[in-house]
Order: sequence, then C-alpha cells, then structure tokens
Amino acid sequence: MGDATVGIVIALLIVALFIIVSCFKIVPQAHAYVIERLGAYVDTWHVGFHVKWPFIDKVARRVNLKEQVADFAPQPVITKDNVTMRIDTVVFFQITDPKLFCYGVENPIMAIENLTSTTLRNVIGELDLDQTLTSREIINTKMRASLDIATDPWGIKVNRVELKNIIPPAAIQDAMEKQMKAERERREQVTRAEGEKKSSILVAEGNKESAILNAEAEKQSAILKAEAQKERMMREAEGEAAAILKVAQARADGIKMLKEAGADDAVLQMKSLETLEEVAKGNATKIIIPSDLQGIAGLATTFKEVVSK
Repeated sequence: MGDATVGIVIALLIVALFIIVSCFKIVPQAHAYVIERLGAYVDTWHVGFHVKWPFIDKVARRVNLKEQVADFAPQPVITKDNVTMRIDTVVFFQITDPKLFCYGVENPIMAIENLTSTTLRNVIGELDLDQTLTSREIINTKMRASLDIATDPWGIKVNRVELKNIIPPAAIQDAMEKQMKAERERREQVTRAEGEKKSSILVAEGNKESAILNAEAEKQSAILKAEAQKERMMREAEGEAAAILKVAQARADGIKMLKEAGADDAVLQMKSLETLEEVAKGNATKIIIPSDLQGIAGLATTFKEVVSK
C-alpha cells in the first residue's frame, strides 16, 4: 500500500504541476488573446505574461493584429451603360478590437467579401465603361470609405482597397483593341507627317542659310577684289608718280648742272626742245607748245648755220 500511495501522490503532483503550468500564458507580439470565464467574455490579453484561473478561464480566440490581405474572386458587375464585366478586388485590413472581431460577426472574412461585392456593384453602377476603366483610384477611395465604415462594428479597419483586374466582355475587348490599333495608326501618321514637316523645314532653312552664306562669300570676295584692284591702281599710280618725279628731278638736276657749268640761253633752249621731242614721242593725246616756240625755232636755225660753217 505504501508504494501505491506514493505513486498516486506523485501522479497527483504531476497533474497539479501540469495544470499550474497550463495556467501560464505568454502572448506574442502583434497578437491578442480573448479570455472567457465560464463562457462569458472577461478580458483581452495583449503582449506579455498572463495567468488564468484553471478550469474556469479559457482562451476563447487568438487574434492576429497584423495587417492582413484578402484576395477575392472576380465579381460580375454592371456599369451605368449596361456593360457587364468582371472585377476582382484586394482588401487590406487590420483588426483593431479583438473583442468586436470575435463577437461582432460570425465569419468576418466572408462578411468582408460579401460587403466588398455589394459595395463594388453600387460604385460601378454609377459609372459608365470608360469611367470604370480610367477611374480606378476614385473607385478604390469610395470602396475603402464605405467598407471602413461598415466594418467598424466588427473591430476591423480597412486600410486599402485595390481593383486587381477589370475584365470587360470579349466583344468590348475586341472593339477596344481595334480602337487602340486605329489610334496607334493615327498617331503614327501624325508623327510621320510631323517628321516630314520638320525635315522640310530643316532642308529649307539649310538652303536659306547656304544661299545667305554664298551671297556673303561673294560679297566678301567682291570687296576683297575691289580692295586689291584699288591697291594695285594706287601702287601703279604711286609708281608712275615716282617715275615722273624722278624724271623731273633728273632733268632739273641736268639743267642745274648746265647752269652751274655756265651754259648760255641757247643751250638751255636746245635742251627744252629735246624735252619737247621726248614728250611728243609719248602716248599723250595733248601736247602743250610753249609760247616762245618761235624763239626756239630761231635758235635752231642759228645752231644749224653754225654747224654748216
């Protein structure tokens, strides 16, 4: 009997230890435990160490407080212009009140899905096809506001709603593809026409600039030729003037030498006659005859008589 009693005591101690240990609970980060006592809500445990009463307290539900994502299947909706399309949505939500989440609705995820479907139909029903395809942000904002208000009694906050895919009917898709193709062709033609226009403008501007440059070059060339010709004429004139000055200076020097040598008037007149002869041999069209030509002629006759004697 002694051994049996010891075994029973040990077993009871083990059971008691197990019961005590089971009363200790540690709630991890971003989680919450909903505690019930005798079937009634009593408390919500958050992060940390907690102790519950054995047998009368229990963890009714472990709630994840992280932001969660619910991807719902495509739903058929009808637009304002009676076009039926299929749209699937993605809802980002977060549990803010574990108690309301546990006791507010039977199946929160299914409730959010059904609420999303009805809200989507209401929003799309106010838009036509083109607005539906181009107003995703507006639809997302309206749906998020509606769902956030509707899910407050469930302890859920809807952070964001996104339209994942918008699938119009096959006939509408074909028409849209044809429209897009026509629009691309039109843009291509416009782009090609603009390119040809710009090319023509560039060619015309190039020809214009080339003509201007050619005219400017011809002008500069004519100016340079005129200046060169002017300089050449000036040099020629200066050369002729210098030659005339040298001839005149030489003759003046000769007359001066004759005077210094004591030559009489007859010799000087003979030299003047020689000068007149030289002038007559030139290319001048006019010859100025001195007024004392008769005296020079008489002197020539006298000189001839002296020579003949």
